[in-house]
Amino acid sequence: MPPAHLNLLWSLVAGALLALCGLPLWWSALSVLPLALLLAQLSRQSTPRAVAVQTWWAISAYFAVQLFWLVVFMHNLMSSDGGLPSGLAWPLAALALSPLFMLEGAFWAVMAFLVARLFTAPQARLWGLAGGWVVLEWTRTLGALAFPWGGLGYTLLRTPLIQLADVGGVLLLTALIAASAAALVDWAQTRHLRPVLLLGAAWLVGLGYGLTRTAGEGPPAQALLLRTNFDSFAKATANGFEELWQTQLRLSQQRRPGEVVVWSETAVLFPQRLAEVPSPALTGLYQEARNTAVGWDGTRITGSFDKAHPVPMGEYYPLSGALNGLYTAIYNALGFPSFDPQFPGQSYTPIALGGVLYGVYICYDSIIAQVARWQALQGAQVLVNVSNDGWYSGWGVWQHFDMGRVRAIETRRWVLRSVNKGVAAAINDLGQPAQLLTEGEGALHARYRLLTGQTLYMRWGDIPALLTAALLLLYARRLDRRSRM
Repeated sequence: MPPAHLNLLWSLVAGALLALCGLPLWWSALSVLPLALLLAQLSRQSTPRAVAVQTWWAISAYFAVQLFWLVVFMHNLMSSDGGLPSGLAWPLAALALSPLFMLEGAFWAVMAFLVARLFTAPQARLWGLAGGWVVLEWTRTLGALAFPWGGLGYTLLRTPLIQLADVGGVLLLTALIAASAAALVDWAQTRHLRPVLLLGAAWLVGLGYGLTRTAGEGPPAQALLLRTNFDSFAKATANGFEELWQTQLRLSQQRRPGEVVVWSETAVLFPQRLAEVPSPALTGLYQEARNTAVGWDGTRITGSFDKAHPVPMGEYYPLSGALNGLYTAIYNALGFPSFDPQFPGQSYTPIALGGVLYGVYICYDSIIAQVARWQALQGAQVLVNVSNDGWYSGWGVWQHFDMGRVRAIETRRWVLRSVNKGVAAAINDLGQPAQLLTEGEGALHARYRLLTGQTLYMRWGDIPALLTAALLLLYARRLDRRSRM
């Protein structure tokens, strides 16, 4: 057994390398290799406690790299408008966010501890950790505190394999990566060829499937997608909102006949001004502490959608009523203007406008696969993501955009994005950006298709991925029993 400090270093390096594959870069599909390094390190630990401790360090490092853009955001917040000196803001920003990274690591540490208690043989633990990883990623999509940022399956976005998402969602791709990493380690340690050959065949089948997918055919449609470029705090002030409002009206004047105007998240802060929005339109609307998107035909609201997943600990806070004083004090200490909690929406009904059903969802909802799935199941012909990406920095903008692209594949629907900052885009049903607007303010004349039908993922959800996880855990059980004979 290597010395404790080398164990720690190995875990930190493996976690950081895995996180680097979660960035929107060409090498992302290599994620199976650092995951294999990490699984090899964890499976050879002597006790369940040691497995949990090494997992905690590795995954804390993983999220520190994955979410480093949050540190950048916090630094900019602390040092703006004559605040803290930049040299002081950096360590304070990292310190403030360290508990988040450690909390994320703790979820994986608990999973790893349970797996290590269930399976004692190193090879059994190896496969058990692969299955446990899939189950844990699934649980992180559930409930009001869902936080599935950085799922392994997204690392295959730049390969044809991503098209398998219409079979079992992005979680099925996580299962493929986790099982492949376990198979590589198993082969390296025992020279067992069967798992490697089986997973290799799965990759070849997946590649073949992805390479033969073609874009769907449906009635053509058009929309005007706006991209504004306002500071997220400034737009909430009276002067900032009026400037944003006039910019949106001016950009909307580019609307062509037949185009639906799409404004971003909370583009309308005062409901009484909705009548000024050019119609027909889909727009974000903030009213009575609800982050909403509505359809507007010029005379009435034709449908609405409340944000299903407010950002945990950013918009939604557990026990916010009872702990309102505590949360307000924390907000004031961090320099935020006010504590204004939101609550999850309960309806996933598409918005009808002009004879079309639009599956509209808001910002963070785009990384929760079930939101788009439920809207498509209820007849949405196109998905519309209205977002305020002004909270993101650096890679965070592109991570958010890339995760949203997979919703198009899972449902085989086009995705339209109207944003404040971030990436305005029309994304086809293969998850490919057909039109992009990434900088400055402007309007995108989107041309897309209205599509129907149901994918296997829409019908089955995450069942294929969970069945795969169950098979991995059963295989681990078999190996564990065999080791005791």
